[in-house]
Amino acid sequence: MMKGLDLSALAAALGRFPDFAGVTAEALEPLPFKGLAHDHLAVGGHDVLLRVPKQSQLALAAADNLAYQAACFERVAVSGHGPRLFEVIPPSPEIAMGALLVERIHGRPPSLPDDLPAFAEAMARVHALPVPPAGGRPPLADHRDPVGEALAEIERQAAYLEEAGLAPAAEEEIRDERAWAIAFARQVAESAQAQPATLVLTDTHPGNFLIDGGGRAIIVDLEKALYGSPGTDLAHATVYSSTTWDPDSTAELTVGEVAAFYRRYREALAEAAGEALAAALAPWLIPMRRLLFLRAITWCVKWSVLHRRAGLAGKHDAASTEDWSAENSDPALIEHVAGRVADYLSPATLRRMRCEWQSEPSLEALIASG
Repeated sequence: MMKGLDLSALAAALGRFPDFAGVTAEALEPLPFKGLAHDHLAVGGHDVLLRVPKQSQLALAAADNLAYQAACFERVAVSGHGPRLFEVIPPSPEIAMGALLVERIHGRPPSLPDDLPAFAEAMARVHALPVPPAGGRPPLADHRDPVGEALAEIERQAAYLEEAGLAPAAEEEIRDERAWAIAFARQVAESAQAQPATLVLTDTHPGNFLIDGGGRAIIVDLEKALYGSPGTDLAHATVYSSTTWDPDSTAELTVGEVAAFYRRYREALAEAAGEALAAALAPWLIPMRRLLFLRAITWCVKWSVLHRRAGLAGKHDAASTEDWSAENSDPALIEHVAGRVADYLSPATLRRMRCEWQSEPSLEALIASG
């Protein structure tokens, strides 16, 4: 049994919905561990999944976290590229974080670069959805200043750098990129430049997608959607730290393959929402990619520190709102994450990732030349 899960309580809560009356604990089948923040269980005889949070990666209270995730599923599903939400099981003493009942997507892990066009189509369809007026966006976050919001998160995570004990060359790579980010954010603020904002998925590493029988890319992990910069989604799907994160979809993309993905996205977005939106986004794609790189890398810095603290203390660091300890997840998964984080924070990998925009021809030039 998964740690901390009361299958009898889950079955009883599920049975309160007419379509699931009579469901027993024995009908709940825990699925293999894949992520750090949720358990997933299949429900025998039904094409649905129970999605049970173990923690909120947005540091939200249990009920707020559940409401946020429910809104993510409801809004993204309209695009045809996200699972439908069926029911919400509220938090209770037996089910501390509550649960969502969502559509079970049958599909295979992505194969890159072959499925990059499917990713481009899925993201374009989500980004083309009408953006509600400001009052209709909650509970989802509304990033009016995507650059400033990204930099703020980067700096919060970078606070762990001193404790991380990175190689000097790795620290230098991160320091140089942070200096660019700070200068870029200042430039954007001073010029009052505004980039188009849409519904974005946020956590778009390939392991969060399945490819269905019709070739559609379906994002199955939807806890961080918000209104902000589409460029973040494109970046997170294709940077090295994302494409090598999940063992089921690992790949090392060439700069040319990434450029082809960006060009296909622009075509799909123009088809779905018009050429004006696609053209307006173009100048922001590489800057948002660089900010995503920094966000991902500084998250790795933070994770490495919290993981080390948990190991020294023998348990989760209570000072953190997030629990990445082995006691809250499968030890093999934690070992995998630790290996990936060590790779991403190595000087060679940091240099490799930054070469996308520093070498000639740069990624930006290759996108424009297509």
